[in-house]
Amino acid sequence: MHPYIGSGPYCYANSLAMVLGSAAPSPSVIEVLTGSPFGFELLAGRLPLFDPYGWDPDQGLDDAISLLGWTCRRQGADDDEQALAMLRETVKAGPILAGPVENGLLRHQPEMTGPIESDHFVTVLDADDTLVRFHDPHGHPYATLPTQDFLAAWRADTIAYRTTPYTMRSDFQRVREVTPETALRTALPGAVAWLRGRDDLAVPPGTIGGAAAVNRLADMVTGGLDPKVRDHLIHFAIRVGARRLTDAATSLAALGHHRAAAVATRQARLVGSLQYDLVARHSTSAAETLRHLAPTYEELASTLS
Repeated sequence: MHPYIGSGPYCYANSLAMVLGSAAPSPSVIEVLTGSPFGFELLAGRLPLFDPYGWDPDQGLDDAISLLGWTCRRQGADDDEQALAMLRETVKAGPILAGPVENGLLRHQPEMTGPIESDHFVTVLDADDTLVRFHDPHGHPYATLPTQDFLAAWRADTIAYRTTPYTMRSDFQRVREVTPETALRTALPGAVAWLRGRDDLAVPPGTIGGAAAVNRLADMVTGGLDPKVRDHLIHFAIRVGARRLTDAATSLAALGHHRAAAVATRQARLVGSLQYDLVARHSTSAAETLRHLAPTYEELASTLS
């Protein structure tokens, strides 16, 4: 039996929780440990993401795994044949964390018909030459795909941050006992670094972060959002951004950082309020909200420091 935990926007956190099993903290804690709540970026100057400048889920997973006192084996492959052989052999020992995968090629999801340059993570349970069975955190326990379809998605050709095709993590080993509280405390200096903008990361040309990026998005809203950007915000980015900040606030309060928790709560309320305004096309109100949000990232960093 492999218990299922699901929430599409937290796909990597839920997939890691499923792989770690009863030893895992809540996906909300895992998400905070990845660093995702602590910043904002405009990827390539165009795509708004409520995560830090230069951050991506692949790096976030590695950070969370280490902070929780675990190690794992991280592998990729060169082609379908090698990837399937690796998958078939490794999954015999237990579930594996696969991703990033191209969400648009996960054809068990009825709305997905082709690549959309959207990343996703899943927990693979079984695999053979004809079928792959997996827990998809986007609401699909024990999902299945024909093997060739799964391999096409797992190759992740359209995911810009992937470091290898067919990335998977397996052989999870707990090397030290770490409580969720200790992991969260250890993560705080990293959170401040994300909030203030790390300069040791490769980012797509034109990408900006922090207050400048939020203010740029406010200008974009006022000038009329590209329909694809608006859809991205109202179907994904706002809800995951508000949830990340809510979970960050909860974690900070649990650590006794009540001033920082209050800032994160205010951020969550601002981001959450964007949903209605952008759906209803209230551009002036949405832009004003963003301008109130812009200085809060440095405020949170100063409070945590």
